[in-house]
Amino acid sequence: MDSIAALAFGTVFVLGITVGSFLNVCILRIPAGESVVTVPSHCVSCGKRLHWFELIPVLSYLFLRGRCLGCKSRISAQYPLIEAANGVIWCVLFQHYGPEPDFLFACPLCSALLVMSVIDARTREIPPGINLFALVLGALRLLFHLSEWPQYAAGFFAVSVPLLLVLILSGGKGIGGGDVKLMAACGLFLGWKEILLAFFLSCLFGTAVHLPRMAIGKAGKGLALGPYLFAGVFFALMWGNSVINKLV
Repeated sequence: MDSIAALAFGTVFVLGITVGSFLNVCILRIPAGESVVTVPSHCVSCGKRLHWFELIPVLSYLFLRGRCLGCKSRISAQYPLIEAANGVIWCVLFQHYGPEPDFLFACPLCSALLVMSVIDARTREIPPGINLFALVLGALRLLFHLSEWPQYAAGFFAVSVPLLLVLILSGGKGIGGGDVKLMAACGLFLGWKEILLAFFLSCLFGTAVHLPRMAIGKAGKGLALGPYLFAGVFFALMWGNSVINKLV
């Protein structure tokens, strides 16, 4: 890797972990109904307002040794993990897309889905704002692919309509409304072929992970589908075209 490429990836990573710090705010505050903008960053244990040097992504956690500077309570490892994960995801997307418009749309989509995954895993609910954000991203991205608009319009309905029928027929027991809306938004972003692949893979991932958890960890039958939907969408973003071209 030459120096220019290293600088580019380094910049993307720093931007990614910086946004990752905001993602932690969203993960914490959205389920609680708190503002993610107006409330200053603070310790969740003692309420102390954090200084700038306590807000440096990843590094602050390491320097503080995972403890609040004021009350010394332990800081969740979620914070550096989400920050680092978002940085790595952005770098992987940059490796795939390069400095193209699709990269600028894929990054916020994956960041939003990362937030959604953690919240859904904890609360079994997908925040409506996440779905709306993904829908807006898909609509804006479509402006750069107007010649292919039919496949993206079809993607909006390809998975969401069958899931909507499952939702109606099962009385909400078979699938959640948030999952239906998420597949509609991501379908507009990906197109019908890739959203079908993404959903198939998400079901495959969910089965592969949850069945052993049920057998070994005695997990219940219900599962949060959001994290697996994110995994399927990410796979489709990265390798969907290659897989589909080989299959057809």
